[in-house]
Amino acid sequence: MPAAIQVDGLSKSYRRAKTPALMDLSVRVEEGEIFGLVGPNGAGKTTFMACLLGLLFPTRGKILIEGRAPDDLALRRVTGYLPERLQFDRWMTGRAFLDLHHCLAGLPEARRVSDVTAMLQRVGLEPAHWLTPIKKYSRGMLQRVGMAQALLGNPRFLFLDEPASGVDPSGVLAFRDILSDLKQRGVTIVLNSHQLDQLERVCDRVAYIEAGAIRHIENLRSAEIGRRVLLVRWLVTEATPPADGVSAITTGVGATALEVAPGRGRLAVVDDTQAAALLRALSEGGYPVVEAAPESGRLERLFRKEEPS
Repeated sequence: MPAAIQVDGLSKSYRRAKTPALMDLSVRVEEGEIFGLVGPNGAGKTTFMACLLGLLFPTRGKILIEGRAPDDLALRRVTGYLPERLQFDRWMTGRAFLDLHHCLAGLPEARRVSDVTAMLQRVGLEPAHWLTPIKKYSRGMLQRVGMAQALLGNPRFLFLDEPASGVDPSGVLAFRDILSDLKQRGVTIVLNSHQLDQLERVCDRVAYIEAGAIRHIENLRSAEIGRRVLLVRWLVTEATPPADGVSAITTGVGATALEVAPGRGRLAVVDDTQAAALLRALSEGGYPVVEAAPESGRLERLFRKEEPS
């Protein structure tokens, strides 16, 4: 089937720059996928996002979204965007700002009050601040009203550039719930962020971009979809059975052994109950568990230049 977003040989150069901002970048994003972008500062992530939005034109290559060019007006009607730099009309209140964008989106005037109210509630902006001028908003409050603007009109494509920057923990949780709900509805999301832990929680795949090129795409939902990975260590003595016996024990409780080596393993479980059963079975099977913790930091390895597993 055609991809929701298809990028082929994308390159972008600026006249006075010594090196291209993007070089021969190709990627396919499926419908309903949450696709993350990570990389060092200046890697080209925001330039890539601008090309996907049709705000910048490629020097070479092609981008198709639902088979159409990014600047197609019909496509823009079903696209939401939260930029990294929030240059809003500072004199407007949060509610007036959303009223304006509801109007600009061509949404029914009869629904304006209810739509805007529902969206302000959805992003968790306190009602006491709805009529406060935006110039008095904190960074977190700006992010919330920016997210609300991006979601007006129920977009099918959503582009988010550092959406949780400056947002408090309750806001991060609210945004995560929003993304989960959008994914269930089939919305295709491209998410640029430096918050690696949050990307690991919400993304299906994450592209590591460096010097304008995609160096690696980490699949966070491949064989481990619907599961959590435990890093388990056990005591190795002369009485400890060979490590290959761990796989049989793991399979016996319905879990999956992803990697096993003497004294350690990456074991995937579906929930806490299965995790407890697995650790008990390992100990009873002659592998005395000394440590078990959820795996994290898969994306950190990309920045440490470690080989992806």
